[in-house]
Amino acid sequence: MRWMVSLLPAYPSGYPLVKASSHKVRSADGAEILVRWYEKAESAPGSAVVYAHGGGMIAGSVDLYDSAVAGYVQATGVPFLSVDYRLAPDAATGTGPVEDVFAALTWLGDQAPELRVDPRRVAVMGDSAGGGLAAGVAILARDRGVPLARQALLYPMLDDRTLTPDPLLTPYVAWSWDDNWTGWHALLGAAFGTDDVPPQVAPARVATVEGLAPAYVEVGELDIFRAEAVTYAQRLADADIPTELHLHSGAIHEYDRLAPASRLARRAMEDRMRVISSL
Repeated sequence: MRWMVSLLPAYPSGYPLVKASSHKVRSADGAEILVRWYEKAESAPGSAVVYAHGGGMIAGSVDLYDSAVAGYVQATGVPFLSVDYRLAPDAATGTGPVEDVFAALTWLGDQAPELRVDPRRVAVMGDSAGGGLAAGVAILARDRGVPLARQALLYPMLDDRTLTPDPLLTPYVAWSWDDNWTGWHALLGAAFGTDDVPPQVAPARVATVEGLAPAYVEVGELDIFRAEAVTYAQRLADADIPTELHLHSGAIHEYDRLAPASRLARRAMEDRMRVISSL
């Protein structure tokens, strides 16, 4: 019943200029994945964004991010394709979720003429676990010869080896090291803690970042993902990949969703809208 309801057209409340339609795409292993296309009636042909929601690899959905995605679309006029990738451990493990998001990117390329999208102006974007999946899709796009204009990584979950608590951060964390263990263990199964983890699943493990898409990376100072996000951004910059990094002082994980009216969240949203609008 939940699957049937999710296939109904969505009309996000509070964003009357945005219309949405649901579609199915087929992932690498043949599974059918729900994607939802958001656009403004007056959107001009051109760029688009594929979005992967957060949730630690084990939670979240397109429906839960309906208003967030619609807000980006209404503010920028850039259409979004939101991906209901399968969650670990019951629906998918290993490369399943990242392949789901990559399948959405491929579908968007195939549908580009009908959707009035230039495949060379498509970005991938995500927050938390979705940020890690966006980075993984950027790796797959490079390796498979698929054009990608940008990767926008919001406090991304990049490294399965981030498991050791930092006592200075402990009082502030919204996503803990125990949470991280749970999410990565659910996704990786028997590969957890070994050298068999594919780099598209944990992008911090990728051997080289050469040739990856330009990046926007954003993370909070009080986030356990701080070090891995900053290190990844530095690797990209060292490879002469255009990279914009924002390390927000005093910010915890998912600060924008927890306090959307805060000055910090508003400033971060302005930066994101600028990047999206520039595609």
